[in-house]
Order: sequence, then structure tokens, then C-alpha cells
Amino acid sequence: MASTDTLSGKLVVLVGGDGFIGSHAAQELLGRGARLRVICRHPERAVKLRPLANLGQIQFVRADVTKTDAAKLVAGADAVVYLAGSFTGDLDALHVRAPAALAAAASAAGASAFVLGSANGADANAATDYARTKGEGEQAVLAAFPKATVLRPSVVFGPDDKFINMFAALIASAPVLPVFCPEAKLQPVFIDDVAQAVASALPDPARFGGKTFELVGPEVVTMLELNQRIAAGEGRKPLFAPLPEIVSTVIAAVPGTPISSDQLALLRAGNVGTGLPGLKALGVTARPMGLFLDRWLVRYRKHGRFGDKRGLA
Repeated sequence: MASTDTLSGKLVVLVGGDGFIGSHAAQELLGRGARLRVICRHPERAVKLRPLANLGQIQFVRADVTKTDAAKLVAGADAVVYLAGSFTGDLDALHVRAPAALAAAASAAGASAFVLGSANGADANAATDYARTKGEGEQAVLAAFPKATVLRPSVVFGPDDKFINMFAALIASAPVLPVFCPEAKLQPVFIDDVAQAVASALPDPARFGGKTFELVGPEVVTMLELNQRIAAGEGRKPLFAPLPEIVSTVIAAVPGTPISSDQLALLRAGNVGTGLPGLKALGVTARPMGLFLDRWLVRYRKHGRFGDKRGLA
């Protein structure tokens, strides 16, 4: 792992610092001494970062990167990190045009490094808009900033994620739970490992620039196994009902359901490593879910921590 002072005093423009991955990346960058300019549409969601910074170490800029002059956003930056993303809206603007414009502006401004948060499974020829635009975004950024570093995280888990927590809440509220794509394989990666990867890639563009890294965890689990592990962490024994493909397709096509058609297609394809360099190549040791699930899932137990008798004599 890079030493903690290699970013000291450097101005890093962080796009998407109000998001799940962005807020954790911000904390890691601040801890390594970087000065942050956090670009996001909702700075009020990122205000929790302010107490983590020293005086003058963090600045918040309210901006929609799909509509704002990129040169103004990256002026004076030593490095740029792009972590904005979504499953809905104008994905071509958010995943392709905006990061490409910022990469070109960063290059023109003399920034030494650019890190793009992409996604495992990104493919410019993919059938889903999400994977396609992520793949096209990688190509566009590398064309504008050839020494950019591309990070492709798998499903990211953490205490404040919207993945493990979504299933945990469903399991806690229903005795029977349908399971989409029960045999689909995932390789979840811990959020703080992703944040370390972001911060480790920035100081050494000569070593990591122009390369793509898959950020995956050390465990491969199926969707059914994942739900079973979450239930065990909650101390619950629900009945899991694997859904037939046709039923899953119909549900995903209905607005307001827990999964969209694009997300279902991505889930069916699975989300595991393909052999590209990963966390280890960035000096990060991947941590498994087993280190955290029992502790995180206490709040979903029937009586919270008071319902956990495992620690009693």
C-alpha cells in the first residue's frame, strides 16, 4: 500500500463524493493528507465529511457534471477521481460524456493522475445500457487521458450500503423471501478496500496509469448463499423461494419493484473476477464478508443486540 503521506497537500477533485463509494474514498484520501474538492449535486449529503478534514482541507462544489464546464471543476487539480454513476437517467451523459470531458480538462490542466470508477462487467458491446455506457466511458476517458487508471469494482458491501442492507431488511420483514437468479455468482468487495484502491492508484500514475483493475473480494457466493448468510447473521430462518426466470423477468419489468430489467440482466450474467489485476496489485488485501456480517446485522435481529445469546455464558 502507498505510504500515507504520498498525497499530502495534493489537490484531488473528487466527483461523486456524496455517494456510497465516494464518501468512503473521501475519508481515505483525507486520511492520506490530500486536499479535496468534492463535486456533487447534493453537497448537503456529504457534509458528514467535514469533521474528518483539517481546516481548509475540504471544499464542496455543487454541480451537475453533465452540464458544468469541466475546465472550471478541475482547475488547479493535481488529480481527479470520477465516481459518479447510476442505473437510471441519462447514462450516456453520466458515464461517458461527463468523465470524458473531465479527463480531457484534467489533461489540459496538467493533472498527473485520473482514476475512473467503472464497474465489473463493463463492456462497450453489452446489451444493457449500464454495462455498455460504463465500457464506453472507459474508452472515452483513456482516449482523453491515456494514463488514467480504471477501477472495476464488483458488488460493493459495507455497513451503509444499499445491497446487503436491502436484503437484510427484506429478510427481517418477511417469513418467505423470493430469490432472483439464485445460482448467479457474485464476488462482493468491501467498501474500504475499494476506497484504499482509489487512494493507492493516485500517487503512482507511472505504475498504475493506463491499466484496468478488477476490484473483487476473496469469496465467490451465489445469490441464494448470500441471502442465507444474511439470514444467519440476523438469527432468522426464513423460507427462500428461488424464482423461475419468467417470473423474475415479469417482476423486473414492473416499475417500483426492487430490481430493474437492466439489473436483472447484470445479475444473471454474474459478477466475478475475470483474471485482470486486482486489489493485490494495488497493495490492498481483500477482506471477506465473514469479518463483518455478524456485527453489522445486529440491528436486524428480532430483539437487536439483546436477542443475541451467543456472547452469554
